[in-house]
Amino acid sequence: MSRTANHVDAFNLAVTTGDWDTFADRFAADATMRFVGVPVGPFEGRTAIAAAYRENPPAETMTLLETMTLLEDGDERARFRWSGGGTGSMELRWAPDGAVQALTVSFD
Repeated sequence: MSRTANHVDAFNLAVTTGDWDTFADRFAADATMRFVGVPVGPFEGRTAIAAAYRENPPAETMTLLETMTLLEDGDERARFRWSGGGTGSMELRWAPDGAVQALTVSFD
């Protein structure tokens, strides 16, 4: 299973349990999270990312449609579909320890 698939599984678990702090632990301490086309963020640092999820938690899970590796270092781009409909993409950059260093999410 790819790191992105693991990330989506952890996201979906957080949606169903509300445990956003555990999900945020997947991010590097100095990670960034950005959204394209949505008036929210950007969020800088694991603490800000965790707070953003706790304060405005997503209500829908997602299904991974496609993942492709962008560079030799394993950064990935993925397409997804929300459980309620609608699609988007995300680009994940990974820290050397496997944590999410940067996440950019775009909605179609």
